[in-house]
Amino acid sequence: MSESDEISSTEDLGTLLKVRRDKLNQLREVGVDPFGSRFETTHAPGALRENFQESMTVRVAGRITALRDMGKSQFLDLSDLNGRIQVFVNKNAIGDEAWQIMKLLDIGDWIGVAGETFITKTGEPSVKAAEVTVISKSLRPMPSKWHGVVDPQIKYRQRYLDLIGNERSREIFRKRSLMVAEIRRYLQERGFLEVETPMLQDVPGGAAAQPFQTHHNALGMDMYLRIAPELYLKRLLIGGFEKVFELNRSFRNEGVSRRHNPEFTMLEAYWAYADFEKMADLVEDLICHLAETFCGGLQIEHRNSEGDVTKVIDLSRPWRRAPYRELVADVAGNDWWDLDTKAKRERCNQLGVEISPEMEDYEISQQVFEKLVEEKSINPIFVTHVSKELVPLAKTNVKDGSIVDVYELIINGAEISPGYSELNDPDVQRKRLEEQAGEEIQKIDEDFLLALEYGMPSAGGIGIGIDRLAMMLLGAESIRDVILFPQLKRKE
Repeated sequence: MSESDEISSTEDLGTLLKVRRDKLNQLREVGVDPFGSRFETTHAPGALRENFQESMTVRVAGRITALRDMGKSQFLDLSDLNGRIQVFVNKNAIGDEAWQIMKLLDIGDWIGVAGETFITKTGEPSVKAAEVTVISKSLRPMPSKWHGVVDPQIKYRQRYLDLIGNERSREIFRKRSLMVAEIRRYLQERGFLEVETPMLQDVPGGAAAQPFQTHHNALGMDMYLRIAPELYLKRLLIGGFEKVFELNRSFRNEGVSRRHNPEFTMLEAYWAYADFEKMADLVEDLICHLAETFCGGLQIEHRNSEGDVTKVIDLSRPWRRAPYRELVADVAGNDWWDLDTKAKRERCNQLGVEISPEMEDYEISQQVFEKLVEEKSINPIFVTHVSKELVPLAKTNVKDGSIVDVYELIINGAEISPGYSELNDPDVQRKRLEEQAGEEIQKIDEDFLLALEYGMPSAGGIGIGIDRLAMMLLGAESIRDVILFPQLKRKE
């Protein structure tokens, strides 16, 4: 059985593992370190192929991803994250001792090759090896060349195998990294200063979420992993920084789902003297810029595992903006906001929207919004002016004191970004936080309220869930497909 065959049983795998261990020992017997050391490179495999020229002297390293033995010569593919280059190895060119070492190599091994570039008769850019150096011996067979890693448990628990075997996964994570770098550049170019705020906090604030709790031994106090950086970034507005942002890791001890991971990446940015509408303009421009830069345009295709298009998200500008109450009335009835709580519960039964007995009136409306508006909105929509109970850190609307000046950007059935005209009245802010905390008044960040009393300028603020943004732009249907190492239940 060749190593290119599918592994069909535990016995087959055991045979392959033994063969590789034997080759490992043989390498050591001939004086080769199977886990070699430094190798100076002049080119990477993918870049060399992309910018190929004949008759160059090169030193290139990577993983063997294909190997074709032709007796006294071998063709192999040397690969990295960005592509591959073919290598031609001939026994006469490298000598008998080096050829003996070549016969002990397998798909999955890491090697370095020194040689000269040429093009084969079939037109394939290649390197003719003059010297081969073993860098690392792979002791286990690689994932299937044709199918990659298909088991989701293996894909998420052993991401390295997914990256080895699935070009699609490699492309997603490469683009995600480039997108984050471009977000930084975009904001810095517009005068925003990148800052860092505490991940360990005495009082977890900035959102209504369950935190992870820990204990600091030296200080003798309980602390929390942050659920959001908002209250610290606003302290910086008070201190005089007029444009700040943080690409942060935040943590919420809540459910795990297709769109939720306990540890996630978020952008928060604050702009003094702006408001929620100006922040909406910024977010719309930023996301369209990312789509045009990394997705080839504003039509974002999502495909299934067979490659068929399942949906197209149209990011063409301008994006729709609509009031929260108008959108709820569209799906729940024009009289919705005139109904009392009992009538709203009855209407929910008619609409098939599940609600719990303890839900308050505004929470019932929010449930209708989430199920009948948010989950069904594929193209971008800025939902504006939500009920004040939902956003305690936003400024009250001047004309209607029951709503706040905010937007929620919905794309592909999920909230991608909230944006506020930030509340800067310390007395109103205290009252809102007290109402939110209820009996747990100790959860109020008194230091933040103290800071507000020194004066915070009017400001616009945004949050963008980077993981959900990556899902939308890169066509992933699960957050686990855009997080390199998602949180999983411990394997039994």
